[in-house]
Amino acid sequence: MTSFQALLQPYPSSTTMPSLRMHPIYSFSYSPPHVSIKFRLACSTQHLERRVPERDETRLGLPSKGRMAQDTLDLLKDCQLSVKQVNPRQYVAQIPQLANFEVWFQRPKDIMRKLLSGDLDLGIVGLDTFFEYGQGNEDLIIVHDALEFGECRLSVAIPKYGIFENINSLSELAQMPQWTDEKPLRVVTGFTYLGPKFMKEKGLKHVSFSTADGALEAAPAMGIAEAIVDLVSSGTTLRENNLKEIEGGVVLESQAVLVASKKSLLQRKGVLDITHEVLERLEAHLRAAGQFTVVANMRGNSAEEVAKRMLNQTSLAGLQGPTISPVFCKRDGMIVTDYYAIVICVPKKELYKSVQQLRAIGGSGVLVSPLTYIFDEEPPRWRELLTKLGL
Repeated sequence: MTSFQALLQPYPSSTTMPSLRMHPIYSFSYSPPHVSIKFRLACSTQHLERRVPERDETRLGLPSKGRMAQDTLDLLKDCQLSVKQVNPRQYVAQIPQLANFEVWFQRPKDIMRKLLSGDLDLGIVGLDTFFEYGQGNEDLIIVHDALEFGECRLSVAIPKYGIFENINSLSELAQMPQWTDEKPLRVVTGFTYLGPKFMKEKGLKHVSFSTADGALEAAPAMGIAEAIVDLVSSGTTLRENNLKEIEGGVVLESQAVLVASKKSLLQRKGVLDITHEVLERLEAHLRAAGQFTVVANMRGNSAEEVAKRMLNQTSLAGLQGPTISPVFCKRDGMIVTDYYAIVICVPKKELYKSVQQLRAIGGSGVLVSPLTYIFDEEPPRWRELLTKLGL
């Protein structure tokens, strides 16, 4: 097996980009047809051999800065789990609704490290952070995989110009004759685990990686890399720097997730119960998002007749079927039921269509209100979590 050390050699450039700071790259061992990439693991495995540290409080790690930090706080507030921080400069806070519970504000990568060390029990991070710093560690577990904010993708991007003008897929990039042992494809990324892992799995043979702080989009223009692996949201920054994503180049679709230490869930008293409550609140709120309750009165001879009329319409089935109950009126001293009240839940995009269909079959007095929570008999993700834990 032939080994080579790929050294970063910046090309001369008249443009200075002081915000881009390069770091030493990793060693590569080449063994056709695959690349074996050697690098240091960010998290020590010795923590996995220990029991969780002694303490009574359950600890949740939240992002300390940026858009994701605010979105996380907003989501918890919507779930009636408002975070109370006495001093904004402090890194610890509480959620009054949860007993023996602490919130710790940390950088996302530090949340992952402290989950592994046992200093945190739960955390909210991006899925990209989970895989980059978790690196397949068996003690880390995803409790909720879709918190519906922080959406982005980790993607390979290359220049639109020069030798890459007609390169539009990862396979085309891999087959370019320019890449050799002596002159590999140079990739700049902050994802030193996921980036090399992805390239290896896709069969790219001649690749060297370097890390950088700052605007990675500047690296190709400066001549110090041919490609980048970075997070992309709208793609505007890539386009403004004459870069493009390529087919097959998406490493990972990411959004915010709730994660936990498996050891904490199994060994620390109270953590599993609190996780159940947090998960139930999240599931109920997220399921209700974009749903509306529609109430109307409808004349009919029986509940069955009204139900038949409703179920013949495409937008009036509700979650499990319409709820229909008699409306009691007093007429000439007699209690009669000429009308029935119907209640259904409909998604926002179907709301107006549902109201139109209701009125078309005799509905009147239609009332609409947004839903806050939809509680299932038991959250599906809770059952999945118990299965993962072997419980």
